[in-house]
Amino acid sequence: MNTTRRTFLKTSGAAILGFPAILRAVNVNSNLQIAAVGCSGKGLSDILETGSHPKAKFVGFCDVDTTHFTKADAKYPNVPHFQDFREMFGKLGDGFDAVTVSTPDHMHASIALDAMRRGKHVYCQKPLSHSVWEARQMRLQAAKSGVTTQMGNQIHSATEYRTAVKLVRHGVIGKIMAVHSWQRNAGNGHTQLTAPRPTGPVPESLNWDRWLGVAAQREYVPDIYHPFKWRDWQDFGNGTMGDFGCHILDPVFTALGLTGPKSIRAQNVGFNTQTWPSAETIQYIFPGTAWTAHKTLPLTWYDGGRQPDVTLAQMPAGELLPDSGSIFIGEGGTLVLGHVKMPRLYPQYQFGSFEIPKEIGTSHYHAWVDAALGGPKTTDGFDYAGPLTETVLLGNVATRVPGVTLEWDAAVLRITNNAEANGLLRQKYREGWEIAPVG
Repeated sequence: MNTTRRTFLKTSGAAILGFPAILRAVNVNSNLQIAAVGCSGKGLSDILETGSHPKAKFVGFCDVDTTHFTKADAKYPNVPHFQDFREMFGKLGDGFDAVTVSTPDHMHASIALDAMRRGKHVYCQKPLSHSVWEARQMRLQAAKSGVTTQMGNQIHSATEYRTAVKLVRHGVIGKIMAVHSWQRNAGNGHTQLTAPRPTGPVPESLNWDRWLGVAAQREYVPDIYHPFKWRDWQDFGNGTMGDFGCHILDPVFTALGLTGPKSIRAQNVGFNTQTWPSAETIQYIFPGTAWTAHKTLPLTWYDGGRQPDVTLAQMPAGELLPDSGSIFIGEGGTLVLGHVKMPRLYPQYQFGSFEIPKEIGTSHYHAWVDAALGGPKTTDGFDYAGPLTETVLLGNVATRVPGVTLEWDAAVLRITNNAEANGLLRQKYREGWEIAPVG
């Protein structure tokens, strides 16, 4: 390899990486008035991170469980409370500019689309939606409404992922021939269930009807849905793929300029109709780009304890792969990117003296506030996050029809060779909670 640290530094630049200019202040006189949907767990984290921006002001807190307001109130007292986002949006009217959406996956689209149709900016947790069809509607609506959007895969803006993207984009390991990505968690690892347990009383603090929202009616069961174990259940979450795919595949998409795949094929164990499989392997074929070695790029996803063959990484004997991350296999070497870890280059004899300069990280949350107030455009808006989410959720479609290679036509939002899988692109909604397509 002829690449040196000096030439690497000379060819650096935010624009070529698809990142905004860094440390560019936004000079505006007004605050961004924000309503938060989801106030505990990741919702609280989103409130605290967004609220650390000096021009962020919260004007409404919404959560279906009234016990979830306590910590948000301690930091931001006297913000009005709601248990129904529709009531909050209606009462606040023109009194809010933006919303953070930090709920179970099945409610993302309903809340975000309602907000965007009111002309509000949206920060929505990953994955962007619960279905492929919803992800497409969210991208289209964001463009139609002209609002500022950001998906909550905050490591997109972190030093580790930005540095890895730069290394790949500048050809440090040559053009990319294949990618292998993995996460060790099991798809039903929070409950290890394949069917609900006996029902129990709904806590007084919880509005179960509002928690269900768009999902089909079912009885409450203690400690398997609310507040966090919903990720295991197909009606509410997207398993490990949905939880981590938009994180781990994000630098792959950014570095290689990927959009939609050509085909998807999955194999799994532990498949059932209620929760996600306990382990799976999903094989994607993408169209090639300027950063890939061939006309197509194979990308393989593993979860539930599965990992790629360690020899693919060209690491020294005895060195282990990280618990989660990606291997980029290039024509001139490999890059191992652990989840929220700095990239490593192999083989060691080739890159041992190569010092990797770190890219400066930014606040994913502040970038959204700045953009909504007229600053640089976000790089993780729904125009980018929509296709990434579609790809992640196509993996979940494939794992529900295992052993079948699905042909994907992104232009018409259709799986062209399998009617059963095509029917899984969109779910049915509970009466009164229907989501209208973007007109």
